[in-house]
Amino acid sequence: MKAWMALAMVMAAGAEAPMAEVQLPATLGPEATIGQAVYTAKCAVCHGENAAGLAGTAPPLIHRIYEPSHHGDEAFQRAAAQGVRAHHWRFGDMPPVKGLTRGDVAMIVAYIREVQRANGID
Repeated sequence: MKAWMALAMVMAAGAEAPMAEVQLPATLGPEATIGQAVYTAKCAVCHGENAAGLAGTAPPLIHRIYEPSHHGDEAFQRAAAQGVRAHHWRFGDMPPVKGLTRGDVAMIVAYIREVQRANGID
């Protein structure tokens, strides 16, 4: 099933609520700005707007579980390239994300890290 179809089903079921309140930084650096656009195109369908998570679909990335000391940047690279078995949340396994390069993911990570810092996650 395509991710957008799964999202449409979740939204129809009323589970589209963000899981976290996310404060955005006043400005984003150049890499994070690119990362925000790529995130919106490839990740937001499951992880929600501004990485706030999507109830019933996928967890928030703006969460202490994903702080750099627990899930380093390479963990995001591997997740996008290979997928991830469920281990912190009960959303099921994350499939690989097709069409992302390592450079794309690096920009996404720059965006996630800047938003995390704006929310007190270092």
